[in-house]
Amino acid sequence: MATATRRKTSFEVDFEKVDAARGVLGTRSLTDTVDAALDEVIRLRERERLVELLFEAGALELDDPAAMAGAWR
Repeated sequence: MATATRRKTSFEVDFEKVDAARGVLGTRSLTDTVDAALDEVIRLRERERLVELLFEAGALELDDPAAMAGAWR
C-alpha cells in the first residue's frame, strides 16, 4: 500500500540474503523483511551513538556526584 512515506519501487534483490535475513528477523514477506532490516540498521546506528556518548567528555553526567546522587544502585 503506497502512502506518503511508502511507495512501490523496483530493484534487484539477492534472495539468499533475503532468506537469511528472514531467518534472523522472523519475517515472512519481502516487504516485511526489508522494513525490519532497515529498522534494525537505524536502531544499530542509534546504539552506536549511545556508545559514542560514553566516550565524549561531559556528554553524560556519570562522574558528577550531584547528578549521580539520585541514581538507583
